[in-house]
Amino acid sequence: MARVVVDVMLKPEILDPQGKAVHGAFGRLGFDGVADVRQGKRFEITLDGEATEERVAEIRKAADTLLANSVIEDFTLHVETADVEAGQ
Repeated sequence: MARVVVDVMLKPEILDPQGKAVHGAFGRLGFDGVADVRQGKRFEITLDGEATEERVAEIRKAADTLLANSVIEDFTLHVETADVEAGQ
């Protein structure tokens, strides 16, 4: 088994009100030294079998069309090969 992780973030030029709210809360709660916060989404997709190049390409296409709004969001994708069943 393999896991493909897709992280989706707003593009840097897009205002992130949730990130700004969290950033403000850091200061109010006494956490110093936080310059900025951006909020995003993480998708963990567990595959049956190996993460072949073809299967990862399919997940990349799904991320581009389903998981991320390409107008305002960017995404990164990586494959985890650790033992997914063991909760790693």
